[in-house]
Amino acid sequence: MADTPAIQTEALVKRYGRGGTTALKGLDLTVSAGEVFGYLGPNGAGKSTTVRILLDLIRPTSGSVRVLGVDPRSAHELRAKIGYLAGDFVANGRQTGRELLTYLGDLRGGVPAQRIEQLASAWDLDLNKRIGSLSKGNRQKLGVLQAFMHRPPLLILDEPTSGLDPFLQQQFVSLVREAADNGQTVFMSSHVMSEVQQTCDRVGIIRSGSLVAVEHIDDLRKRALRKIEVHFDSDAPTLNAAGTSDVVVDGKMLRCKLSGDADALVKALARYHVVDLISEEPELEELFFTYYQHEEA
Repeated sequence: MADTPAIQTEALVKRYGRGGTTALKGLDLTVSAGEVFGYLGPNGAGKSTTVRILLDLIRPTSGSVRVLGVDPRSAHELRAKIGYLAGDFVANGRQTGRELLTYLGDLRGGVPAQRIEQLASAWDLDLNKRIGSLSKGNRQKLGVLQAFMHRPPLLILDEPTSGLDPFLQQQFVSLVREAADNGQTVFMSSHVMSEVQQTCDRVGIIRSGSLVAVEHIDDLRKRALRKIEVHFDSDAPTLNAAGTSDVVVDGKMLRCKLSGDADALVKALARYHVVDLISEEPELEELFFTYYQHEEA
C-alpha cells in the first residue's frame, strides 16, 4: 500500500552484550515510500547498527521494526525487494564481476544481462576481471551495480560512495535520482554533504544512538549559512543587515555570512554601486555539526 511506510521503527533499542554499549536508545524513525532519506551522523552514532537491524543481520534488544510493512525477522521474501550496499563492499575474490552479478540477479528473480552490461558500461567496469584483482574503487562500483540492478522497491545504502572518485559520485547521484523517479525508496547514510543536498528529500540526524532531528533538506538549506562576497566601485561600506554576521570589510570588498533570505541585505546594498556579488551554496556541514557537538538536542 502506498500509505505504508517503507521503514518504520518504534522505541528501537540495541545493546551489545550485558552491560555493554547501547548503540540505539529508543529510535523512532519513519521513512515514507518513494522518498530519498539521508541518515546522518558521526562514526559510532548508530547508523550502521540501524542498517543491520533493518536487514535482519542483527536483532534489536527491544522495540519494533517494519520494512516494507513487515517484520524483517520473519519475512525472507524481503531479500529480493531490497538493494543493499555497504561502505566497503566485500565479495568472493575468485569470481569475475559478471559471475557475481549474474548469480545475484538470478537470486533476485532474474536481471536481464542487457541491464547488467549497460550499467557496467556506464560505470566503465570490466566484468571479466576477477574481483580480487580490482581496486577498492572498482569493487565499490560493483557493489553499487548489484544494489541498483534489479530496481528494488527499497535501497539501503550505508556510506555508498566510499572509495569513489568525485566523477563517480556524480554518477551515483544520477542513479539515486533515477530510482526516485521510478518511485523507489532510498535510505542512505552518508558523510558526503554534496550528495545529500543533491538527492535527499529529508534527513535524519542521529547522535549517540538518538535521533536528534528530522528535517526537510530545503528547510536545512534555508537555515544554513551562505558566504557572501560583495565588490564595490569604491571603499566598501560597513553593513548591518538582518541575517548577516561575521562582516569583514577589506578595501572595496565586503565579506559576510548570511542566514535566511537575502531581502534585507539586497535592500541595504541597493544604496551603493555594486560591481559584483558572489553567493556560495550553503554548507550544511556547519549546521549538522551543531547537532553533533552539543550534549543535549
